[in-house]
Amino acid sequence: MYFQVHQPYRLRKYSIFDIAQNKNYYDNDKNYEVLKKIVNKCYLRTNNQILELIRKTDGKLKVSYSLTGVLIEQLLSYFPEVIESFCNLSKTNNVEFLSETYYHSLSYLFSKKEFKEQLKMHSKVIRKIFHQTPKVFRNTELIYNNEIANFVQGLGYKAILIEGADHILQWRSPNFIYTPKTAPDIKLLLKNYRLSDDIAFRFSQQSWSQFPLTAPKYATWINAVNANGNLVNLFLDYETFGEHQWDTTGIFDFLENLPSEILKNPDNDFVTVSQAVKRYQSVGELDVHNIISWADIERDLSAWLSNPMQHTALSNLYKIEQRVKATKDKDLLEDWRRLQISDHFYYMCTKYFNDGDVHKYFNPYDSPHQAFVSFMNVYADIIIRLKNLEVQKNEAQKNNNTRGTTIPVRS
Repeated sequence: MYFQVHQPYRLRKYSIFDIAQNKNYYDNDKNYEVLKKIVNKCYLRTNNQILELIRKTDGKLKVSYSLTGVLIEQLLSYFPEVIESFCNLSKTNNVEFLSETYYHSLSYLFSKKEFKEQLKMHSKVIRKIFHQTPKVFRNTELIYNNEIANFVQGLGYKAILIEGADHILQWRSPNFIYTPKTAPDIKLLLKNYRLSDDIAFRFSQQSWSQFPLTAPKYATWINAVNANGNLVNLFLDYETFGEHQWDTTGIFDFLENLPSEILKNPDNDFVTVSQAVKRYQSVGELDVHNIISWADIERDLSAWLSNPMQHTALSNLYKIEQRVKATKDKDLLEDWRRLQISDHFYYMCTKYFNDGDVHKYFNPYDSPHQAFVSFMNVYADIIIRLKNLEVQKNEAQKNNNTRGTTIPVRS
């Protein structure tokens, strides 16, 4: 069981009249309101339940998490008790924390240098808070291809989590470990999206033929994998518990009973991702040329890069990377990096917006166009700040050169 835990810094509706007048880019009220809601409905309750289940199963339950750096920052500021509850989970030695981009960004696609820096930032904070050094990598929204595997292998990771998309597996099963064609020293753990989505999306659908989903019924589906696979990788958003699936659906009762039902079968157990990698060998190579992700039905990059607004926002943002870093201004660098949070571009997606799909979830904007306008207005203010800092730096350099000049005089 692996859980993604992330909430962004949402931008406020930053207007053209704010440019060069206001550096407050973030919808602090909205961010706090959403986080408070999720903390109370999901994080605290689920963490406590997982901790208790580890004890009830005598340490047989194992769980893996990835927490984004931007979520950790917000929890430390507003809800430190959640960080403490994650620390309590870490102390059990039954919980593993994974590596990812600090800002939940698309940085690999635009700047490998920035990507690498964000991984270092994220690993540093995981070591500091949870006293673990991540050995397994999951990219933002499970974005992956051969090239990424090769690059990540060079950074020393032992495994990568990816989407078990049908078009890359073809006749293969997601219930085994594979090796990337381009990276023989790293292993791939693939999401079993059918069994994961049964919990994440179909659990409360009364029209579903398997409704209601009970722990004993689900355990029989897990048992069916025995002799047909080594692993069932359940990859879920943590908000599945209590937020996407409300308490009234019975989701917490399901979670309470699931471990004991699965463990009734002596052939079953739970492992963290690193334990899975150590236990099982690869059964073959996977050759993934085109980039995949776990987003939407397409399982590609179209959630963030399917229209001109998204392309414009992303290309402009990374175009100024070297200039921003050259200023050595910490505040400017932090704001530039917060603009990389992938949610900003997700909110600009027009694919299904009129159908009221997940692109509207926790979305502070009324339309994708409004998300784009707010982003580009913030970007315009970033550019003004950048130019002002560059002018100041040039003036300081000129003054230093003038003071250091020796004027010869005739004796």
